[in-house]
Amino acid sequence: MTMIVRNLQLVRDRITTACVAAGRDPASVRLLAVSKTFGADAVIDAMSDGQRAFGENYIQEGVDKILAVRGWEADHLGLPPSRPSEWHCIGPIQSNKTRLVAEHFDWVQSVDRLKIAQRLSEQRPPHLPPLQVCLQVNIDGGATKSGVTPQDAQALAVEVARLPRLQLRGLMSIPEPAPHFVAACAVHKRAADLFDQINRAGVLPQAMDTLSMGMTADLEAAIHAGSTMVRVGTAIFGAR
Repeated sequence: MTMIVRNLQLVRDRITTACVAAGRDPASVRLLAVSKTFGADAVIDAMSDGQRAFGENYIQEGVDKILAVRGWEADHLGLPPSRPSEWHCIGPIQSNKTRLVAEHFDWVQSVDRLKIAQRLSEQRPPHLPPLQVCLQVNIDGGATKSGVTPQDAQALAVEVARLPRLQLRGLMSIPEPAPHFVAACAVHKRAADLFDQINRAGVLPQAMDTLSMGMTADLEAAIHAGSTMVRVGTAIFGAR
């Protein structure tokens, strides 16, 4: 058993324990393995233990990794070489990188401007399924954080949901580290409340189903607050 496989099992146990403590079904929370700065070998190691969803912050690095592992997946997992696994772009997107994202990724969790969403919509190849999109929300107002403000999130959601070749799935947040569990729960609850508020408003063609929040240090608090997807890197792959 490799270190990555052991770590994956420990993280899955943390998710299960957190769900039980929150009175939730462990199957209601997906694990996104954040593989940024680690090579294709590390991703393949995780795939060998059943992990299929991976997050990348750096677009060109992510594309290179996607291409590098496709042959291995087809040979060892019996998956189609065209779209074998699920790749999420979770980092900032500049206008000159939208085509790479639209052509290679399955999900984008870091849309915070209509311009970026429009470019992704225009550049998504017609033979691929719609690009799954989450809006990144700057839930705690961090001055250096990307994300749409909570006040503007609903209006942006309405506009993004209208775009062809995209499917709006939910919200993503990356709050500043909290000093303790209760404080972390409180800030994640603000994102969960915004998620519920937008869904209850009835302004979208279909309700959002994905609330992406929680990382290595705070996944328990995020799950307690209602996260449906945790993005874990260090606890799986090690320190960067």
